[in-house]
Amino acid sequence: MPQDHSPTLRAFVLIARHGSFTRAGREIGVTASALSQTMAQFERQLGVRLLARTTRRVGLTEAGREFLERIAPALDVIDDAVESARQHGERPAGTLRITAAMGSILAPFVSTFVAAYPEITLEINVDSALTDLVGQGFDAGIRLGERLEKDMIAIPLGGPMRSVVAGSPDYFKRHGKPKHPRELSRHNCVRFRFASGGIYHWEFAHPAGPKRGRWFEINAGGNLIVNDNVLAISAARDGVALIHVTMPVVQPDLDAGRLETVLDRWLPPYDGLYLYYPSRFQVPPKLRAFIDFLKQRMG
Repeated sequence: MPQDHSPTLRAFVLIARHGSFTRAGREIGVTASALSQTMAQFERQLGVRLLARTTRRVGLTEAGREFLERIAPALDVIDDAVESARQHGERPAGTLRITAAMGSILAPFVSTFVAAYPEITLEINVDSALTDLVGQGFDAGIRLGERLEKDMIAIPLGGPMRSVVAGSPDYFKRHGKPKHPRELSRHNCVRFRFASGGIYHWEFAHPAGPKRGRWFEINAGGNLIVNDNVLAISAARDGVALIHVTMPVVQPDLDAGRLETVLDRWLPPYDGLYLYYPSRFQVPPKLRAFIDFLKQRMG
């Protein structure tokens, strides 16, 4: 039978990734010396040098780079198949870590999910910044389509979405209703600061004319800056200022008459929310349960 080179191939991938026998050996539990000898023997069997060794670093030769490009995807496929077989028939369980830009989107569903899946520990991190899922140990993220990371599997949740500019009836009674986005300069507006430090510029689209559908930004001014929609909505309810938020987060206030919208014709639908996860990621039962749960409830 052909010799099984799987351990050596995996060791080679780790060496290429770390550029070090020591760090690669530490990850698989062998000494740097033993790993170096293993790779030297493998190179003799192949009759070609894969690694370029110096006193400080281990790099790849041209043959090594080509070899890595061929074997790395194959090993990923094998790992996915093994993981899929291992998880076949498993119940959804374990810790599920989700990063979301807006906690208010998930708020109506969290209690029902944790009650339905008591063996899953659901951890939700609300952060407006783009998050490195793999680097920070998250299973999946929820973001607007325009802010998705590259090379991700993306599943739409709820279809297109609209934003609204809203204020209390009392605010509009005292200050009037703007008819055009440029009139916002005469109003107090709650500004939102991203985790990156930047201030969100309110976005609108031309409703008619040669610029119809073209989006533009308004640098709205105001004396309240927040990084949480709950605070912004509270200020709007109290008649302090206007807010620019996604419609789902204020729908209960609109239905109850606590808030009213303006400039609706300047705010058409846009690409909505997506749940996304790394493309080379075998979906575990806990994440599959969460995906199916949200798709069912968010359409």
